[in-house]
Amino acid sequence: MAKGRPEPPSGFTRRLDAAVRGGFPAVSTAALLVMAAVPVGMPGLIAAAALPGVFFWTIFRPGSMPPPVVFALGLLQDLLSFAPLGVGVLTLLLVHGLALRWRDVLVKRSFLAVWLVFCGFAAGAAGLAWGLTAVLNWQSPPVMPGLLQLGLAVGLYPALAWAMSRIHRIMRRVEGAA
Repeated sequence: MAKGRPEPPSGFTRRLDAAVRGGFPAVSTAALLVMAAVPVGMPGLIAAAALPGVFFWTIFRPGSMPPPVVFALGLLQDLLSFAPLGVGVLTLLLVHGLALRWRDVLVKRSFLAVWLVFCGFAAGAAGLAWGLTAVLNWQSPPVMPGLLQLGLAVGLYPALAWAMSRIHRIMRRVEGAA
């Protein structure tokens, strides 16, 4: 029996593996949203959990984070946070679109550079969500939940990006071996 590269899995197993790897970014981001919905008294935690996942996976695995998936994640965010429908959808779709535009630049940059760009995106997303909520509710919402959302998103990104980048590297290694 010769040692060397293992034989690739069969057709069904290979397709199942590819489907799981392709769906992981969306499913993990949705699971993070559901976990953030646990009542802990922190307004903005759900939106702060959605933003890093959409931003990171759009840059590093854009095929796994297409616009319909981002739309579904935004809708889930709106439903879980009891926000006016469409606020999370529009915010995440705009972040997704801008991240796709900047992808070629960001994918080659250091973590610090990507994090600083994410901070700008998070500030814009918090401001947009606040503005859309004000327009849709016909009254000015309090500013503090938006600032808390911004702080949480900026603070959560390093830990989430660390975990997501390790998973991304493992997926790339598995794809390279297949």
